[in-house]
Amino acid sequence: MKIESLEIFHIESPTLEPFVTAFGSNHVIGSLLVRIESEGIIGWGEAAPWSLPFYSPEWAGGIYALARQVLAPILINQELEGGADVQRAFAPIKGNYFAKAAFDLALWDWLARKADVPLWKYLGGSQGIADVGEDFGVVDDIEVLLKQIGRGISEGFPRTKLKIRPGWDLEMLRRVRQEFPDAVFHADANSGYTLDDIEMFRAIDDLNLAMIEQPLAFDDLHDHAKLAKMIRTPICLDETITSAKRAEQAIELGACGFINIKPGRVGGLTNALQILQTARDANVSCWIGGMLESAVGASFCIALATLPGMGYASDIFATRRFWPRDLADKEISIHAPGKIAAFEGAGVGCVPDENQLRAVTVQHCTF
Repeated sequence: MKIESLEIFHIESPTLEPFVTAFGSNHVIGSLLVRIESEGIIGWGEAAPWSLPFYSPEWAGGIYALARQVLAPILINQELEGGADVQRAFAPIKGNYFAKAAFDLALWDWLARKADVPLWKYLGGSQGIADVGEDFGVVDDIEVLLKQIGRGISEGFPRTKLKIRPGWDLEMLRRVRQEFPDAVFHADANSGYTLDDIEMFRAIDDLNLAMIEQPLAFDDLHDHAKLAKMIRTPICLDETITSAKRAEQAIELGACGFINIKPGRVGGLTNALQILQTARDANVSCWIGGMLESAVGASFCIALATLPGMGYASDIFATRRFWPRDLADKEISIHAPGKIAAFEGAGVGCVPDENQLRAVTVQHCTF
């Protein structure tokens, strides 16, 4: 196929309440939305690095500029048969994985719509349902957190993820474990610590956590490999894994026992599938994360999470968990306790609602 029309949207969507992590508080999520059209078929892709470069070096305004000035002009005249063609076309551009992902995802949606099948089936999933867990950011009151965790457990979520940062870590985790001695928990540090915090990590070993997610610097492999040899709790890498090559290196160094795959962070579904295969070959468990995308972007995460080889419940949420209303024309909801279902229909099964898209668009261009 050759792209006949291409649109790019920089959007900023307000959340129900601030989402607090080790790198700050976010009440608006910035993302890039890409619409491609060819042969009368439309595909949508979304990547959400957020509004400022705190999670990674990328940010929504920056990737919009790159998409408009560089990536779209490269792609608009290319013959594309699949995601590998997108990756080859963008190969001269270093990094910028979120920016590249929006285009890669739009093509996968287009391909599944052309085949008239749901994306999860197009990728090889056996059913359009994914296992999901609960996720709680940093809060001010431990009692509030305990009530939230208890509600999630009673609703049937199989595991709980707790954001930590200096000052909200060991004592909070001890209190949670005391309150829920048999529940499955893990801690997500969002790159908030260094090897100087080794005594805290060793103390966490006594709490029987499933893993510690991204404890050290966002781009680090070496210190994560050192830490993995110093503690018993498995390490999961998130921000560090930006490509199949990085995943291969992390596994070779022994830097992780789990990998969190986010299609936006790794440059799209094409690369996500390669990372999943690399991890499978090495018997390293994977699970799927998200960046608080709208239902459009989250639908790619759901499709990935339906594939074999997922060793842990994924981070994909019902719309009402974080959004006053979704950008998409449909809302994601809990299908059953600890389960989320993909939308019916071809591709990701949803599209942006035109009125809502206009309301949250900051910049827009058409090729």
